[in-house]
Amino acid sequence: MQKNSEVRHGESLNVSEMIAQNKNKKSISNLVEKLIPTFLFLLALITVLTTLGILYTLLSQAIEFFKQVPIWEFFTGTVLKPLSQNPEFGILPLISGTLISTFIAMLVAGPIGLMSAVYLSEYASDNVRRVLKPMLEILAGIPTIVYGFFAFTFVTPLIREIWPDVGATNILSPGLVMGVMIIPMIASLSEDAMTSVPNAMREGSLAMGATKLETTFKVVIPAAFSGIIASFVLGISRAIGETMIVTIASGSSKNFTFDITQSMQTMTAYIVEVSGGEAPAGSTIYYSLYAVALTLFVFTLIMNLLARYVSRKFREEY
Repeated sequence: MQKNSEVRHGESLNVSEMIAQNKNKKSISNLVEKLIPTFLFLLALITVLTTLGILYTLLSQAIEFFKQVPIWEFFTGTVLKPLSQNPEFGILPLISGTLISTFIAMLVAGPIGLMSAVYLSEYASDNVRRVLKPMLEILAGIPTIVYGFFAFTFVTPLIREIWPDVGATNILSPGLVMGVMIIPMIASLSEDAMTSVPNAMREGSLAMGATKLETTFKVVIPAAFSGIIASFVLGISRAIGETMIVTIASGSSKNFTFDITQSMQTMTAYIVEVSGGEAPAGSTIYYSLYAVALTLFVFTLIMNLLARYVSRKFREEY
C-alpha cells in the first residue's frame, strides 16, 4: 500500500510538472504568435519606407533643378544640350528615344511572346514543355550588358548589310534586342494565365464543334485576357527601364527625331552618362539627373498601376 501511494504521489508530481511545462510552452508560443505579426509588419514597412525614401530623394533634388530651369521648358523643350556654353534642358529627345525603343521592343516581344505562350499552353506536350520553357526562360537570365554588346557588334552590322542607311549607333538595333530580352517575361506570364483557364471551357468548346485553333483564340485567350494584358504592360515597363542595351547600342546623340536609323538617347542612358562623373555636384546638369530619374519613376509607376488596374478590371473568376 505504501509503495502504491508513493507511485501515485510520483505520478501526480510528474503530471504537475508536465502541466507546468505545457503552460510555459504555451506562454512562449503565445508570445511568439503576438510578435510574428509585428515582425512581418516591420518587414513590409521596410519596402514602403524604401519607396518613400527614393521618392523623397528624387523630389528634393528635382526641385532644386526646377528652381533653375522652368518645369514647362523642361517638359516641352526639344533641345538637350547640358554641356554647352548655353545649356538647354528639354527632355523630349529622351522621351522620344525611350518610347521609340520601347515600341520597337514590343513589336518583337508581343507577337513572339504571345505565340510562344499559346504553343506552350495549348499545343506542346508535357515533355516538350518541360524542355522548351526552361530554355526560353534562359534568355531572362542573360545579363543586359551582354545583350548590349550583342546588339552593337552583331545585330547592328547585320542590319547595316540589309539597310545601309542605318547608322553605326541607332535606336533600331537596341529596340530589337530589347524585344528578344522581354520575350520570356511575356511568354511565361501569358502561359501561366492561359494554363489557369479551366479545361472544362476547352472541352465545352471542342464539344460544340470548334477546332483547336478556334478554341485557343476565341475561348482561352479571352478568358486569360487580364493576365496577358498585364504581361504586356509589365513588358513595356521593363523596356522603359532598360539601361545597358540602349547605352551601348543606341549612342548618346540627343536627337529629337522619329527616324529609327539615327542615334538616339533614352532617359536611362542619359542617367548613366550624367552619373559617370562629368557633372559636378550642385550644378544644373547634376540636378537634371534627378529630374530625368523622377520622370522615369513616374513612367514606370504609371505602367505598374495600369497593369494592376487591367488585371483587376478584366479578371475572370473560375
